[in-house]
Amino acid sequence: MYPASNTSDDQPRTRTARACDSCYKRKIKCDAALPQCNWCSHHNISCTFDRVVQRKRKNVNDEGRPKVSRLSERISRIEQLLAENLMADQISDSPQSYEANTTATNSPSNTQFPDPSSVRVHFAGKELGAISLLTGTPFLFPEGQEWIKARTGQHSAIDKFNPARAPWEKERGQTFNTVLMNMSMNANTNTCNPYELPDWRTVQVYFHAYKSSRVMQRIFPIIDLDLFEETLNKAYSQSTSILKYGQASAKVCVIAFLTFVSRLPPVKAIVNATATTTTIPVDHDLLGTKAQFFMPQVLQESASLDAAQAITMLTLFELSSGNMRATNYYAAIAARLVFMLGGNLFSGHATARDARSQQKHAQLRNVFWICYTIDKDLALRTGQPPTITDENCELTLPPGYLDRAFLDVDDEEAPWCGAVFPFDLRLSMIKARAHRELYSISCLQKSDAELLKSIRELDDALEEWRLSVPPKWRPTMSFSSETSDPNMGMNTVMLRLNYHLCMTIIHQASGRCKAWGQGQSGMMDGVSSSMALSVEASRSSLCYLEAAEHVVVDGVFWTLIFYPMSALLTIFCNILQNPLDPHSREDLGRLNIATVMIERIFSRKLHESELVHFKMVADFIVELKRLAECAIDKAWAEQRAASH
Repeated sequence: MYPASNTSDDQPRTRTARACDSCYKRKIKCDAALPQCNWCSHHNISCTFDRVVQRKRKNVNDEGRPKVSRLSERISRIEQLLAENLMADQISDSPQSYEANTTATNSPSNTQFPDPSSVRVHFAGKELGAISLLTGTPFLFPEGQEWIKARTGQHSAIDKFNPARAPWEKERGQTFNTVLMNMSMNANTNTCNPYELPDWRTVQVYFHAYKSSRVMQRIFPIIDLDLFEETLNKAYSQSTSILKYGQASAKVCVIAFLTFVSRLPPVKAIVNATATTTTIPVDHDLLGTKAQFFMPQVLQESASLDAAQAITMLTLFELSSGNMRATNYYAAIAARLVFMLGGNLFSGHATARDARSQQKHAQLRNVFWICYTIDKDLALRTGQPPTITDENCELTLPPGYLDRAFLDVDDEEAPWCGAVFPFDLRLSMIKARAHRELYSISCLQKSDAELLKSIRELDDALEEWRLSVPPKWRPTMSFSSETSDPNMGMNTVMLRLNYHLCMTIIHQASGRCKAWGQGQSGMMDGVSSSMALSVEASRSSLCYLEAAEHVVVDGVFWTLIFYPMSALLTIFCNILQNPLDPHSREDLGRLNIATVMIERIFSRKLHESELVHFKMVADFIVELKRLAECAIDKAWAEQRAASH
C-alpha cells in the first residue's frame, strides 16, 4: 500500500502521499488512517496510495537558484564585457590607429566642435576660429577657412588636428576602468582597495625631498610643513578598509601631494640621489584615479584646509598633465573651498586668534594665491570665465612679497624668505583685468573707441609693472636672437613668456575692431599699431624660448607648450595679412625652425601619449608653414602679374 522510495541517482526522488488516492482526487482532507482512512471506510471503498509524487531537485540553471549564485554569474558577465571593451579601446586608441584617424578627412562624427566659450581667434577684423580646449590648436570657422583659402589659394588642413577627443584622455579612462575591474575581480582578496594610501615610506621620501627643495617651496607652497605632518599622522592612523566621515580629506591630501610633487623635476632629482631599494615607483595616473574615488566623500564633508590643499594639488597635477577639462573642474572646486574657508580675505582684517589659527590662515592664503593665478591663466587659455572674481577678494599682497619676488628664485642655497608662487601675482591681476575688459561677454559689444581705450589703459598697466621689476630681471619689450640674458633660469623663462603673452592678448583684441572692414583711416592707425605690438610680442616669445633652451627643465611640455603655440598662430595670421611685408620671410623662417626648436626642448622624456600629441603639434606647425609659404608666393606672383 505504501510504495518504497526510489533512491537511485538517475531516477527522480519520490515521497509517500499524504492523502489517499480517493481523497486526493476529490480534494478533501484525508486522515491517512490505516488500513482505511475515514472517508474510504465510511463509503466502503478501497483505500489506496498508488500514485507517486515526484519532487524535482533544484537545478543551478533554474530561475529559482540562490540569488548569490545569479549575482556572481552576472558580475562575471559584466567583467568579461568590460575586459572585451577595454581591449577594443586599446586597439582602436593605439598611437598607430590614432595617427591614422587624425590624418583622415574630418567629418561631423570624428571632429570635436568648439565649446561656446572657447577662445575666439580674431585677426584683422575677422573671426577666424576658436581654440580647442583639448589640443590648443584652432578650429576654423567658415570665415576663417575662406580667408585662408583667399590668401593662400590652398585648402587648409588645420581642422584635422582637432580630433573628437585628445589621445591622453582615453588613457585616463582606461586607467579608471582598470582600477574598477581590479576592484571587482579582487574583491575577496582586497588586493586593490581604491581607498588604500600609498606606501608610507614612499610618501616620507618625497615629503623630505620637497622639504629639501627651497625652490619648489617658493614656487609651489602647496602645504605647510608642520601642518602636513599632522595630516600624515591623521591619514595613516585610520583604517584602510573603513572610511569614516571627516577622514577623506586627510587621505586625499596625502594622495594628491604624492601625485603632484613626484612630477616636479627638482624633487625627482633629490629622490633619485637618495633613492634606496625600498622606494616604490610612483604611478601618477593611478594615484590621480584613486584621488577621484575620494571626491564624493570630500564634497560631503565640511570644508577644511586639507581638502582645499588636496584639490589645488590635483588642479596643478592635471594642468601639468595637459588635461584642461579636469583642470577646469578641479580649479572651480578648489576656489569654492577656499572661499568657504575665508581664504579670499586678508588675515590682517581678521580678529585676534591663536598662533595655530594664524598659521592655518597663512597657508590658506598661499592656497588662495595659487588658485587665483591658475584661474586667471586658465581664463585666457580656455576662454572660460574666471571662477574667482576680483570684486569678491582682498588682493592685498602677502607680507614682504615685493621684496622677495625677484630674488634668485632658482637658487636652492638662497635663504627661505617666503613664497613667490607659479606666476607673478601682480601680472595675474593684469590678466584678470584683461579678460574682464577685453574678452568677457559684456565687453564684446564695445565700440572701436572704447576697445582701444581699454587696450591703452591695460598697456599702461603692463608697462608700469614691467618698470617695477628690478633691471636684472626686467623683461624687454622686444627680444631677438642677438639679445642676451645672463640671468636666465626657469623662473625668468616663465616671467618673460607671461609678460609677452599679456602683451599679445592685450593688443590682439584690436583684431575685433570694425575699422578693419570699414577702412577708417584715423582709427586704423591705432588699430594697426596695436596689432603690430601683438605680433612683435609673439616673435619675442619664440626667440626667448629658443635662447633659453638650455635652462628649460624636462617634463614641462604641458606647462609651456601653450606659449609658443599662441605665438606661432599670431605670426601665421600676420604673414597671411601682410605677405609682402619684409618681415614675412623672417617670420616664415621662424615657423620653419619652430618644429625643430620645440622638439629639442619638449620631446625629452615624454610619455607615449604625449609623443602622440607632440606629433600632432609638429604636424600643425608644418601645415602653418606650408600655408604661410603659399600666401607669400601667391602675393608675389600676383604683384609680378600686375606689373606686367
